[in-house]
Amino acid sequence: MLDNATNRPELPPEIARRRTFAIISHPDAGKTTLTEKFLLYGGAIQMAGQVRAKGEARRTRSDFMQMEKDRGISVSASAMSFDFNNFRFNLVDTPGHSDFSEDTYRTLTAVDAAVMVIDGAKGVESQTQKLFEVCRLRDLPILTFCNKMDRESRDTFEIIDEIQENLAIDVTPASWPIGVGRDFMGCYDLLRDRLELMDRADRNKVAESVEINGLDDPKLAEHIPAELLEKFLEEVEMAKELLPKLDPQAVLEGHMTPIWFGSAINSFGVQELMHGISNFGPEPQIQSAQPRNVAPEEKKVAGFVFKVQANMDPKHRDRVAFVRMASGHFKRGMKLTHVRTKKPMAISNPVLFLASDRELAEEAWAGDIIGIPNHGQLRIGDTLTEGEALRVSGIPSFAPELLQTCRAGDPMKAKHLEKALMQFAEEGAAKVFKPSFGSGFIVGVVGALQFEVLASRIEMEYGLPVRFEASQFTSARWVSGDKQAVDKFTESNKQHIANDHDGDIVYLTRLQWDIDRVGRDYPDVKLTATKEMMV
Repeated sequence: MLDNATNRPELPPEIARRRTFAIISHPDAGKTTLTEKFLLYGGAIQMAGQVRAKGEARRTRSDFMQMEKDRGISVSASAMSFDFNNFRFNLVDTPGHSDFSEDTYRTLTAVDAAVMVIDGAKGVESQTQKLFEVCRLRDLPILTFCNKMDRESRDTFEIIDEIQENLAIDVTPASWPIGVGRDFMGCYDLLRDRLELMDRADRNKVAESVEINGLDDPKLAEHIPAELLEKFLEEVEMAKELLPKLDPQAVLEGHMTPIWFGSAINSFGVQELMHGISNFGPEPQIQSAQPRNVAPEEKKVAGFVFKVQANMDPKHRDRVAFVRMASGHFKRGMKLTHVRTKKPMAISNPVLFLASDRELAEEAWAGDIIGIPNHGQLRIGDTLTEGEALRVSGIPSFAPELLQTCRAGDPMKAKHLEKALMQFAEEGAAKVFKPSFGSGFIVGVVGALQFEVLASRIEMEYGLPVRFEASQFTSARWVSGDKQAVDKFTESNKQHIANDHDGDIVYLTRLQWDIDRVGRDYPDVKLTATKEMMV
């Protein structure tokens, strides 16, 4: 988030009504279910699906890969656009599983805010903490949703304390739960003085809402049993004394997070959270780029690729580049310059996503996320502009933590395997290294589950059975420095040298000792664990 000061011009109304955000959480906190309910309230779907649907019950919309449906987890980030009241929401659902965290890190470069989902029973978990750190690095505003309040959950103050302590951020309640677990009845909306009652019978029904004039309104007693009411009033009194008041500016600066309570599976608390995103979420923000930053109100169109997904439609070998529009008003058929190759590209069939459903996008504004089908021209980190040579910065690529050799079951199909692996490398699903010595490829990933996903996708999408075998190497580092020094280094360490899919030189290592030795023996050569995805 760059300078939000008052000297910024007012955004055109079409851009100002955009809210672009990601949902982050630990696996199983209910992120995908929440996404479904957003779509339900946005009128985008008629009936929300469940992640672990029985038989022919509806599947969730945002998990569209076969593996996601089989396992009930999200493996790739998916984007969705829909309207809610007068706002246009662009929502990116990210994988919660830590094995896919790199996809999530990159997604966070393309949004203006994050919704953090926390499980009411488990509180702040390890993966939530990691993702929160990334939001913190980018100063992203964060709104929190405490889910699963209808199950046995922890004390409300305990949850709030844990967020404040673990994440070092001020927490202010936007709603307050009444009862927990079996006794959970609903929430009191502190921002609008309303009592929201949960309907347990119909999960897809919008909760009943009772307008209340302050906490001493006798109407409260008509709806809440005496013992729950007493406890609730006492807690709210304490919360008002102990917790900070909502400060919209502090939220935008990323120092404070408002928290809503609810139960996504029961469609409860979701609407209040959506009102919160509309009212307290940021408008499209300035994007950092070289040689200058890009402001959303600029007339000229600019956008950048933060994700590439291959074979979203198994019937067509297509690749869709997800592009975050950074400025201007884009119209279908426009010619934009592909900054890396300096070539013009006519964008004739851009798409808007509703998970795996898509429709042609006739237009898009700064803040929107559109998909551009292409045959491999667009890669992560690419920038598209109306001619100016801008490069959006800050999209990271991380050194993999697990390396394995990949071989095709049929040696005659080595060429096909190379094509499939390069495709996944460009998609950002894995790092692919071609060693200087020997045949075969070394594939690097962040988590072991990714090998399974890759093997199953290569077989399904390319009809190629492959096997992954242990590699002698355990980690990889990118090599940089003065050309002469790098040449000398690669010459004397040939058996450790490989190239990644961009052709950059990589040093494959077995032990930390190897890395330390390079630092000692070759002071002019630099080994790094991350690479900026700028071309």
